[in-house]
Amino acid sequence: MKQVKRYTIIGILFVLITGTLSHFLYDWSGANSIVGLFSPVNESIWEHMKLLFFPMLLYLPVMIFKFRELRSCIVSAFCFGVLAGTLLIPISYYGYHAVLDKDIFILDISIFILSILVAFWLSYRFSISCALKSYTLLFVGLVVIFFLCFIVFTCYPPDFSLFEDPSRHSDNQSSVMARNLPAASVNPLKSTTAKSVVFCCSLGSFPEK
Repeated sequence: MKQVKRYTIIGILFVLITGTLSHFLYDWSGANSIVGLFSPVNESIWEHMKLLFFPMLLYLPVMIFKFRELRSCIVSAFCFGVLAGTLLIPISYYGYHAVLDKDIFILDISIFILSILVAFWLSYRFSISCALKSYTLLFVGLVVIFFLCFIVFTCYPPDFSLFEDPSRHSDNQSSVMARNLPAASVNPLKSTTAKSVVFCCSLGSFPEK
């Protein structure tokens, strides 16, 4: 299983690089709406969960193609790893924030790295053991639900702290989760009509709040 371990390490590096670049992709694209569905459009914790979810999901076909004989084991294990790593981001952030009551740049970066490592470690362990094979449909279904939630909540962010953009409520914070964005790209999707969703998903830019 050395090959599985090797490709797991490659996957970690892939998600680290792709996730980091994804953090800036929405701005680089000129606030393109399609790009915004899969990369952060503001500095909320929810949007930063995309940094792990989509890059790791993008790497899954590579693993399936390379290890076709382990396909069922890899799909269930990878979906579980994606879910665990994605959820670890808000859990870790709110955990340290509850204790320290402030944002710390190095901890924000560390959470991202730790979440990726945990996600791929779980994926590797369960790919080898194949212990989650019987739960494949369950975990695939949960990943699909998360996928749809990212799309919908990008257009309609609920009024919860998880979806709030801290850069709108803080002054000159150094945290990576509090950088200033152009006015047109900060919390861009608090629209209330179906027309706004169609607009933001078809014309290439999100409507302002």
